[in-house]
Amino acid sequence: MLFDNVFKNLIYDPVSAIGLLVFYILLINLPISLVSVFTKKSSSIVRILTILVNFFIALQLIFRWSISGHFPISNLYESLYFLVWGISLGQLLIEREYKSPIIPLIAIPIELLTIAFACFVLPEDLKLSSNLVPALRSSWLIMHVSVVMLSYAALIIGSLLSASVLFINKSQPLQIRSSSAGIGGFKILNSYSLKNIIQPIEFSHSEELDTLSYRSILVGFVLLTLGLISGAVWANEAWGTWWSWDPKETWAFISWLFYAAYLHMRISKGWQGRRPALLATTGFFVVLICYIGVNFLGIGLHSYGWIFG
Repeated sequence: MLFDNVFKNLIYDPVSAIGLLVFYILLINLPISLVSVFTKKSSSIVRILTILVNFFIALQLIFRWSISGHFPISNLYESLYFLVWGISLGQLLIEREYKSPIIPLIAIPIELLTIAFACFVLPEDLKLSSNLVPALRSSWLIMHVSVVMLSYAALIIGSLLSASVLFINKSQPLQIRSSSAGIGGFKILNSYSLKNIIQPIEFSHSEELDTLSYRSILVGFVLLTLGLISGAVWANEAWGTWWSWDPKETWAFISWLFYAAYLHMRISKGWQGRRPALLATTGFFVVLICYIGVNFLGIGLHSYGWIFG
């Protein structure tokens, strides 16, 4: 009987059925990732389940695209799943660079909470696909919104990795020896002789995570910059103005300034240790307000996806 219901749901409402399937996979994946942290070993099961999550969300979005006839990122429900797809993809790419059980433990709870919000909190009318308003019937929809959502995913991952830096080996002073341009970079200090520089260097977990955080934030910042530029061009085409200072645009610009300040302090001022990690961790809440918080206001030109108003 259970399988019959699942089969019927897949036929008559594949988008919702696959969405719930993703939620249950993440619900199973969370305790497994927690166990892998305690055992201090990366789990292949966690990685396989994450690949399944990424695949099923892609499949769900394809179904939605086929049903609605437009790119499935036009309302809050669709964008939440697209965000989780981006976060899970980022998680898989980072794990290829640095296999640590900490990375899935950071990403999976955010993915689970996001999917739970989309499945069980959003009103039914916000889950339904509808015809696009004239302003959204543009090729800029794919370019602008998808790039901005991917930037959110990269910035969220980078900020959460920075949060982990604050708690790992917190009793020890943190001196980042990586160049931040990539794992294996080395910042030459006066305390190191030529002999020490030639020898292979073992980076700590904090240093590895800090470098990955920096690189994720850098990617997110570049994508957010492209998103703001494409959004301004699209706004001029649709509304006849490059910038309107509505809540979504304002907070997107605040987010851009925030991470620009982080990168400036990191690159130009040479910030080391936990100060940049604390700043990047705060950025998580800035992105959260930009993406979800302003939707509660119910005002502005970006009127799709309002929860109230």
